[in-house]
Amino acid sequence: MGEMFVGTSGFSFDDWIGEVYPPGIKKQDMLRYYETNLGFKALEVNYTYYAMPSIRTMESFSKKTSKEFSFVVKAYKGLTHEKGKDFRAQCRLFQEGVAPLDGNLKAVLFQFPYSFAPSDENINYLKDLRDEFEGYESVVEFRNVQWSDARYLDMLRGLAFGYCIVDEPKLKGLLPFTPVLTSSTGYFRFHGRNRAWFREPVDVRYNYLYSEKEIREFVAPIQNISRQAKTTFVFFNNCHAGKAVKNAMMLIEMLKRQPSAVSTQPSAEAKKSFG
Repeated sequence: MGEMFVGTSGFSFDDWIGEVYPPGIKKQDMLRYYETNLGFKALEVNYTYYAMPSIRTMESFSKKTSKEFSFVVKAYKGLTHEKGKDFRAQCRLFQEGVAPLDGNLKAVLFQFPYSFAPSDENINYLKDLRDEFEGYESVVEFRNVQWSDARYLDMLRGLAFGYCIVDEPKLKGLLPFTPVLTSSTGYFRFHGRNRAWFREPVDVRYNYLYSEKEIREFVAPIQNISRQAKTTFVFFNNCHAGKAVKNAMMLIEMLKRQPSAVSTQPSAEAKKSFG
């Protein structure tokens, strides 16, 4: 069984203060608290979707975490949602930005919009992306259900792209929960099951707390992928008011009762906070 990391998609949220972080905490202290006090050993960096990663910010992330900490960085929207003519320049800029993470950067996540459907053009784009990010462990998250077809999973295997296994609202057109492995990296992303997904503003879209029963149903699929993968990441993106942290803690406790290799342990303080 390979290594397994459980964490959240982002960490620097105002509505986590008082829920996850202590009142009065400063923004610059959140990442250290995330690792040291909450006990997480991996983070999915999401701000890089909205803005190119800056060398200065990534240097600070590196300094505030231990040598054992793992980062996955979400690709800038210019590479997935707003593809333009300066594709190669944007790839270079992104890679320069994340360079300070060095060996702690374990993967890059490319999350494509619902409008990105299977076509020759889009498949060729994925091939170009693979060429540009040769040497990087890369994971692809699709939103359009048309990609959940065996031939496209085989295509990802051929390109050595990881497949992002999502749990999201069961709405027409969105992907179902499909635990498969297409590279040496297993990757789970939990978005919550808010059925108003397409109607809600983004900050409310992820307002969903998984029940213990719902989390328990994920334990076996996660362990099954972990047995096959070199590394498995499990990230909760239901970040509204700290719900991602509560669900991540819940999952870690369940996994600890099973024979597994979870590389993140909630601290005594975290256990006290979340029961």
